[in-house]
Amino acid sequence: MFAWHRFLAVLMKEFVQMRRDRLTFAMMVGVPVMQLVLFGFAINMDPKGLPAAVVSAESSVFSRSLVRAMENTGYFRIVATPATLAEADRLIARGEVQFVLHLPEDFSRKLQRGERAVALVEADATDPAATSNALAALQQVSAGALARDLSGSAAQPAAAAALELRMHRRYNPDGITQYNIVPGLMGVVLTMTMVMMTSLAMTRERERGTMENLLATPVRPLEVMIGKIVPYILIGYIQVAVILVAAAWVFRVPMVGSLVLLSAVLIVFIATNLAIGFTFSTLARTQMQAMQMTMFFFLPSMLLSGFMFPFRGMPAWAQALGEAFPITHFLRIVRGILLKGSGPADVWPHLWPMAIILLVVSTVALKRSQRTLD
Repeated sequence: MFAWHRFLAVLMKEFVQMRRDRLTFAMMVGVPVMQLVLFGFAINMDPKGLPAAVVSAESSVFSRSLVRAMENTGYFRIVATPATLAEADRLIARGEVQFVLHLPEDFSRKLQRGERAVALVEADATDPAATSNALAALQQVSAGALARDLSGSAAQPAAAAALELRMHRRYNPDGITQYNIVPGLMGVVLTMTMVMMTSLAMTRERERGTMENLLATPVRPLEVMIGKIVPYILIGYIQVAVILVAAAWVFRVPMVGSLVLLSAVLIVFIATNLAIGFTFSTLARTQMQAMQMTMFFFLPSMLLSGFMFPFRGMPAWAQALGEAFPITHFLRIVRGILLKGSGPADVWPHLWPMAIILLVVSTVALKRSQRTLD
């Protein structure tokens, strides 16, 4: 028979257990709150204010009107006016701008003669979702952008026929989603597995009682940390090899950059994730807590890194938070190497933040290890 006093005893026991396991309770409350904040405020599938550059060989009322119409769409934010096409090409290759508007020197002269003027818009299409709406909006406003500046009673029809706006989607002209997703999966898989395996490996030894035997030896915390990390670096390279083979043979992702450079960057990225997992192992008491902390770290990493949603579509505070995750910088590097053919100079601005994260996390892990394991 059901007895209320036995039911209440079990109920009180569970409340006491929840009070003792504060980390699990914090995860139960924190994960829904974090999802609500990120999906409600940070995620935006229609990014606006995207950085753009204008290369104009002449300054006229027509060129200024086109640039003003471009800004009035809300999708473009002019951040640079390079003097040469080579400089503009470097900006878009490094990801500093997402669009480049080219206006030739005969742009206004053709319009005044009633001829058809041509303007070129280059877009960084490595992330098709971040550029498609902006290009569509520009195509719509370009027809009437010069209506006020063209004289005559038939100004509006003349404006629509006088300007030809050519779109050049660089690095992914067909807008294939796999070109953006498959290289990004490399960072997602490594983040998930490297952090989890390291945190579980350390907490497993603590639960089984083998950590005391390890601490009885003259091994120092730094030696323990490096010894735990190195085997998983080799596992990480095996995972990368599998993804690269699938990307090349199954999804036909172009690989125009250096795989040697990518391999060098992978050392820093994998070591950073392993150091984060080692830090989690010094905080967690059980493997369940280590798993919970891994998921709590992985969820914002995936949402704020630019893997699933356009990074520039997020508000400023979300972008600042996303810069603190190593996967954010790695995604820019791997997509730049594979799709753009980025070299060491292009990779370095995204590599040194990962190196700083690695240094900070490793220092915290060693201090926590000295305080909790000795």
